[in-house]
Amino acid sequence: MNCDSHRHSSIDDCKIIEMKTVDHANGRLSVMENLATAPFSIKRAYYLYDLPAGAERGGHSHISTHEIVIPLAGSFDVVIDDGHRSKRITLNNPSRGLLLTTGIWRTLDNFSSGSICLVLASEKYDEADYIRDYAEFKRLTADKI
Repeated sequence: MNCDSHRHSSIDDCKIIEMKTVDHANGRLSVMENLATAPFSIKRAYYLYDLPAGAERGGHSHISTHEIVIPLAGSFDVVIDDGHRSKRITLNNPSRGLLLTTGIWRTLDNFSSGSICLVLASEKYDEADYIRDYAEFKRLTADKI
């Protein structure tokens, strides 16, 4: 398994992406486009909803998948960790998404009632792309360049 992404990852590479938003008298429209707004071609989309109080999601890193996490409704926190530093980011605006790069451990929590979280991914689902054990993640990030 080639996990160079974990040796080079940094929470500084994760950033908020502003979507183009058009205001109308009858509501707003926000747009995320392949390679225009999103820095990758979107190959998979999924969403989390009906999250029970105290739910925690994520708890993994990716070897080659980049993701954008968007709060379609409500709010939640994303804790990002590169093996040496971590940061908590609150997402609560559906026109702003958080870009998560490869080699970053992510945990989503603190979901408000009725939250909906959309995730746009650069790759199709592949279990081999996941690091799900935090001890393994720490081992892979121990000798960061």
